[in-house]
Amino acid sequence: MASYIRGIFGNRDVLLGVIFALLAAVGFSAKAILVKLAYLDSVDAVTLLALRMVFSVPFFIGVALWVKRQHAEPLNAHDRMLVLGLGLIGYYCSSFLDFLGLQYISAGLERLILFLYPTMTVLLAALLYQRAIGRKVIAAMALSYAGIALVFMHDIGVKEGSVVLGAALVFASTLSYSIYLVGAGHTIARIGSMRFTAYAMLVASVASLLQFVVLRPMSALDLPLRVYEFSIAMAIFSTVLPVFLLSFAIRRIGSGSASLIGTVGPVSTIYMAYLFLNESISLLQIAGSSLVLVGVLIISLNSQRVG
Repeated sequence: MASYIRGIFGNRDVLLGVIFALLAAVGFSAKAILVKLAYLDSVDAVTLLALRMVFSVPFFIGVALWVKRQHAEPLNAHDRMLVLGLGLIGYYCSSFLDFLGLQYISAGLERLILFLYPTMTVLLAALLYQRAIGRKVIAAMALSYAGIALVFMHDIGVKEGSVVLGAALVFASTLSYSIYLVGAGHTIARIGSMRFTAYAMLVASVASLLQFVVLRPMSALDLPLRVYEFSIAMAIFSTVLPVFLLSFAIRRIGSGSASLIGTVGPVSTIYMAYLFLNESISLLQIAGSSLVLVGVLIISLNSQRVG
């Protein structure tokens, strides 16, 4: 371990990769905090998601134009359909379900449920590609879901409202994102991660804005300034910057190391929720979080070895 740490600090590219991965993990985790803070001003999920995308989309348009100049060959019809479908499933649908779920559950539980995506990805890949799941991975999944059950019990005990509904919505969000990950692998390898991400985010942005136009009057935008401030912060610090920081991190240290560093995400969410939302931290929550993290780490490490 000591030699590994010395290796990190002795290599500037690796050190930058670790820092970028950490910042990306914290940035993604802060989204739940910003959403919960915005909900204090009675904004609804449809409007808040539209605002997040409005403030994010200029950055992704810029990136889309930049990558288009780098790639002279346009996407074929098959790739365009994949970008459209995966953008709707992986970014629009997943984000909307997540925003809905955050109306009912704590930020800590939300982040832990979202963090189950490696377990769902393993199950989906096993079903789709007829791969066997080893005993170690099954045991790790059992640990992860046992941890979620403990944190769920914590939320039931301290939070009023439909915790079951909120957890189900966020679980559906995680499943949606996992479907996206399983389907996006070959497409990303073929057309490039930056190009794919920019185009898919543009698809999600258009879908979110159309949803707002159809379901809400323009008067729904008559909101306190705080909501706009949180939306801008969410767009920049929990959407745009983490996406590119993670991309830069993967380029320097690889996707496996970047994903393992991402395990700080749920922990940072729990402590940010304690600081900014006054959400309690109990022994039950700590125990459950630890089980989830251990389970996901085992699955991630096993996936790296298999790969």
